[in-house]
Amino acid sequence: MIPASLKRIAPWLALALLIALADQASKYAISSNLRFGEVREIAPFFNLVLAHNRGAAFSFLADAGGWQRALFIGIAVAATGAIVFLLARHSSERLFSTGLALVLGGALGNLWDRIALGHVVDFLDFHAFGWHFWAFNLADSAITVGAGLLILDGLRSAGAAQKP
Repeated sequence: MIPASLKRIAPWLALALLIALADQASKYAISSNLRFGEVREIAPFFNLVLAHNRGAAFSFLADAGGWQRALFIGIAVAATGAIVFLLARHSSERLFSTGLALVLGGALGNLWDRIALGHVVDFLDFHAFGWHFWAFNLADSAITVGAGLLILDGLRSAGAAQKP
């Protein structure tokens, strides 16, 4: 017998798992077809590049002595627990839960890299006028979109609370 709370969050967990699997598949494909540091131009503003990030977003703490790996794993595990808790409490709130599921899927994709590889595989390289944005991956994209949805949900909720 599946508990009712698990049934309610199952679609959100499935979405998170789908994101994490797509992230891992894309990283495998890139890692199998590019050498570390290799750049392949796709468009005048976009390259594929195989990069390894030992830090967090925007390579924050990438040059630390190695202790950051445990820190980022711990943060991801804590965030996973918090997100599953929030999903259980708010599973009927579609926008909020979609945002949480995207963040969860991205966090799990990058967590797998940190545990298995000791770094996160990044490969999307957007650039313009000689300036390159930090390389990122599908997990990072899911986290960003999910965070945007959470902000949108918060703004909608705040707006609704102010209406008479």
